[in-house]
Amino acid sequence: MSVIRVAVTGAAGNVAYAMLGRLASGEVFGPNQKVVLQLLEIPQILKTLDGVRMELEDLASPVLDKVVTTSDPEEAFGGANMVFLVGGKPRGKGMERKDLIRDNGPIFTAQGRALNTVAARDVRVLVVANPCNTNCLITAHNAPSIPKSQFSAMVRLDANRAVSQLAIKAGVELGKVSHMTIWGNHSATQYPDTEHAKIDGKPVREVISDRAWLDSAFIELIQQRGKAVIDARGSSSAASAANAALDAMRDWGKKTPEGTWASAAVWSDGAYGVPEGLFCGFPVRYDGTGKYTIVTGLKHDEHGQGLLHKTIAELVEERETVKDLLPG
Repeated sequence: MSVIRVAVTGAAGNVAYAMLGRLASGEVFGPNQKVVLQLLEIPQILKTLDGVRMELEDLASPVLDKVVTTSDPEEAFGGANMVFLVGGKPRGKGMERKDLIRDNGPIFTAQGRALNTVAARDVRVLVVANPCNTNCLITAHNAPSIPKSQFSAMVRLDANRAVSQLAIKAGVELGKVSHMTIWGNHSATQYPDTEHAKIDGKPVREVISDRAWLDSAFIELIQQRGKAVIDARGSSSAASAANAALDAMRDWGKKTPEGTWASAAVWSDGAYGVPEGLFCGFPVRYDGTGKYTIVTGLKHDEHGQGLLHKTIAELVEERETVKDLLPG
């Protein structure tokens, strides 16, 4: 079997804990793909991470080649082919979003530099830690030798949430919902798009006639879903976030079925009027080799345009907040 190296940061946290067993089992990369897991944590949590390592070893998975635990980013990212940046400073009580962005900046600056130095040249980096779009921007700018197309921020959780809620509303199986796009930022400004989504091959707006729900309650439901989870269980999404991260990385490595697309936050080339260089949620198609193209030519009505402009404006504002951390 060939071997791939998969790095995970924040590896003793809840989201990573929900991911690691699945990465070690062969579920994500297949039963014929050996995996080395390279796990990064801050020094204070290495003892806990050692317990995670023990559990992974105790899975006795035939595809798990080795588990590396470390607090050194260069050791964690050495030769890495896939990277999940899960660890980051959480938002504290009373903390403004811009303060969280600034507090996380040094973490992702350092990790970008380490990736630039030691990661495999074919590395794919998925940023999960929030605010993930701007954390991704910082990381990519600090890894100038790695193409920006090899970085992505996770909006797949929002897309999964949207697909689930549309299926519930329409009373159909989840697999009937397709063409879902999360435009913009993984935040309360994101635009979950029902203009182009489909249910059983038909436009969502033909299947669900409640336009007021689609244009208001549904959008707010998806925008606020993370907060609702925190309010209900006392902590942020873990199992669903882990699942979405694995979904996103799996999609990235396989060819998108003809006639549809995936939703991912990728480097903007100016499509849809999004300023070049932002990491923005778009509809994308993967070619099966890790490369993607942004789906173009979709039209938005006035309501959709307004929502798109709002979330783009937030991404621009966040970029201004961290511009001193963006070399080049």
